Amino acid sequence: MVRMSAEERRESVIRAAMHEFARGGYHGTSTEAIAKRVGVSQPYLFRLFPSKQALFLATAERCLRETREVFAAAAEGLEGEEATLAMANAYSRLIAEEPDKLQMQLQMYAGVAAAEAAGDHRLGELVRKGWTELWDTVHVPLGGDVTETTSFMAYGMLINTLTAMGFPPGHRVWEGLYPPAPAPVDGSAGAGE
Repeated sequence: MVRMSAEERRESVIRAAMHEFARGGYHGTSTEAIAKRVGVSQPYLFRLFPSKQALFLATAERCLRETREVFAAAAEGLEGEEATLAMANAYSRLIAEEPDKLQMQLQMYAGVAAAEAAGDHRLGELVRKGWTELWDTVHVPLGGDVTETTSFMAYGMLINTLTAMGFPPGHRVWEGLYPPAPAPVDGSAGAGE
């Protein structure tokens, strides 16, 4: 049996944490559940990440980075309407095929609100930085147009909300979205995910 390196194990912990945090949020997820999903002990998990908060921060950063990479790859070499449609379609595929990414985003936003209310600004700073980078990634292919970027991001948040609430494809709430972004393929990114 081939043993994983510490970096490979760290990657598997982040993937497991994304799955667990996406479902239970920060407070509803135990490090024991994450360790069990990966097949490591809690002490080993804490050798990779010094605290549950450090693991949540790493997972949030990863979620934002991977979402940003999806937008950048989709818009590569495109501008304006072509870039808008390519990014919208790529994002729709991402949240349909990897519902943990959407659920993790929603958990991050809720986590920021709770942490900020308690006076802890680390998660908020990380998420605001990541979201600003996401904004910039979208902004450039849209020609630096603030209105277009705002509209794109607003529609994305609407898609996040409708998907999280479990609205099925074809439901009337999906009508009128522009750019036309298909609803998740089978509604699998619903609220129970």
